Amino acid sequence: MSVSEGAQPYEGLADRLQAVQQGIAEACRAAGRDAAETTLIVVTKFHPAALVRELAALGVADVGENRHQEAQEKAADLADLDLNWHYIGQLQTKKARQAAQYASAIHSIDRARLIDALAPIERSLDVFLQINLTDDPGRGGAAPSEIEALTERILETPTLRLRGVMAVAPLEEPASAAFARLAGYSERVRALAPDATDISAGMTHDYAEAIAAGATHLRIGSAITGNRPDAR
Repeated sequence: MSVSEGAQPYEGLADRLQAVQQGIAEACRAAGRDAAETTLIVVTKFHPAALVRELAALGVADVGENRHQEAQEKAADLADLDLNWHYIGQLQTKKARQAAQYASAIHSIDRARLIDALAPIERSLDVFLQINLTDDPGRGGAAPSEIEALTERILETPTLRLRGVMAVAPLEEPASAAFARLAGYSERVRALAPDATDISAGMTHDYAEAIAAGATHLRIGSAITGNRPDAR
């Protein structure tokens, strides 16, 4: 049942989605940008496929997941919908080819072994180079020193289409400073791959700062979906 055919089972979902869309539009105006330049990816981690179906009924086309098994199951359950699935979490090399079967884009390319694991896939796949904005090697993302080598590795892989860069702003510093560094890293990537102009950045608490720094793909979850259920 769609939202137009009866009561909305996820109360407030439409209002929260509209509020975020308005917030994005306002942040774009403040930054002198066109909101049409941005893609809203609704992150539905731990939420059921039924919620994603309601989002689709509200016009959402791009959905983000960061756990492979959950993403795989939801994509199969919702195969009748025209959705773009964005894989945004850390991806095990051994699961890479499976993720490529349902994902429209993988935002977490951060090492050569993962790139090589995707080389044999049978279709073209959009990818983002994830960069670690901290000094902690345990955080997700490639070190800035690896940007050029990994960019060249992706460009040498015919199955992969490099869209741009991705990062998560650390909580221990202002998001605007972190995203400014990311914009600089994006320039380094574009020096080798001029078409890789996209920046995947910005979440519920910092998407306005990401937009100001040039983000094109916004990964927003709880501001739209509400609090996450417990992990299954």
